[in-house]
Amino acid sequence: MKLFAVPKMAISLPLAVLAAAILIFINESTFQQSTAAAANIEEAQQTRGAISKLVQEMLDAETGQRGYLLTGDPRYLEPYKIATSDISQNLNVLSRLFTPYKDQLAEFGVLSQHVARKLAEMDLSVRMRKQGNEDAWKFVLTTDVGKEQMDAIREYSTKLAASSISKMELGQVQIKKTLQLSRIGIAVVALAGLLAFYMYLLQAEALLASGQREQETLQRERDLLESQVRERTAALAKLATHLQNVREDERGHLARELHDELGALLTAAKLDVARLKSRLTGSLPEAIERLEHLTKTLNSGIALARRIVEDLRPSSLSHLGLSASLEILAREFEEQSGLSIATDLEPVELGGAAQLTVYRLIQESLTNIGKYAKASQAEISLHDFEGYITVEVKDNGQGFNLNTVGPTSHGLAGMRHRVEAAGGNLTVTSVEGSGSQILAVLPKTL
Repeated sequence: MKLFAVPKMAISLPLAVLAAAILIFINESTFQQSTAAAANIEEAQQTRGAISKLVQEMLDAETGQRGYLLTGDPRYLEPYKIATSDISQNLNVLSRLFTPYKDQLAEFGVLSQHVARKLAEMDLSVRMRKQGNEDAWKFVLTTDVGKEQMDAIREYSTKLAASSISKMELGQVQIKKTLQLSRIGIAVVALAGLLAFYMYLLQAEALLASGQREQETLQRERDLLESQVRERTAALAKLATHLQNVREDERGHLARELHDELGALLTAAKLDVARLKSRLTGSLPEAIERLEHLTKTLNSGIALARRIVEDLRPSSLSHLGLSASLEILAREFEEQSGLSIATDLEPVELGGAAQLTVYRLIQESLTNIGKYAKASQAEISLHDFEGYITVEVKDNGQGFNLNTVGPTSHGLAGMRHRVEAAGGNLTVTSVEGSGSQILAVLPKTL
């Protein structure tokens, strides 16, 4: 699908750009053509109006001239003078309008000659009338010279007006063509735009489908990885639990070996030393002194062996119960560390594995307090509830930032694993400068 989407993307974008360029070109071209055609129409209308005005001014001048000749009233000379003055200005306008067009300029030149002759004829008759030369102005009035000039003026004016009309019609045709071209161009560009949009939609649909497939693939891979992580985490948790159980079993085995074998050997050695000492009473003071030193050494070795055995597998758990064992642990740690430890221990009914989990949790907590907390007081509490128990260890030490506890903090990680492997939950709370709290909630069905 990606291979199918790329050509569409390569085609649709240039097609859209081409359609936009064509639309701009058509719009600019039609604008230029329409502007030129409109200017030609306006110029033709101006030319036609000027020609019509020229003919009308010639008629007005002729009317004023004939009125004055027939009546002699000077008031008729006023429209005559105005008309002749306007004719001169109008000719200048027409000359400017016809200058770009050679054919029409030639016809306008002929028209200008006829106008000039007609104006000269009217001016001559008016001057003769003013001078009182009756025969002369009447002769000019009765001749056909003026009529021929006016006919020629009308003829050439009609020709020039017709050419202006043709120019107007040509401009109208040009505007119509540009409008048609614009319609066709816009329609073609619209179709091209629709085609480009359709191809864009196809491309977007293909990209969307490809993205969905990639998301589905990624989701499957994430699900697979999560499943593998869960399986491996469960396997590691099982392995850790197994290793922990093996370690406890090894500790128990080593404790029994130390108690049964080493303890028996040390006790037997102590008894032998005692017998030797009783036989050497009163003689060989140096030997007796050596035997007393050996007795003390054996007593220290027996005490050390007992401490090691208790550390490996506290015998008090099986003989005295959990609460008494924890009380003994607290008192021994208090003597060793100088820490003041308060206990609030309720009797609880737990199996051997659960008792050992609680004992190790408190033992590790006290060890951490002694190493890192710099505390002077600690509290241990054990409470029995319906279906579960709570174990809490608090201190008034310097505390720590939980966010800075890394994966190398095996003590907390080991405690958490022990509790969670037993089906419980461990919560660690600490604020720098305000001490720490470890709270474990464990089910009683262990």
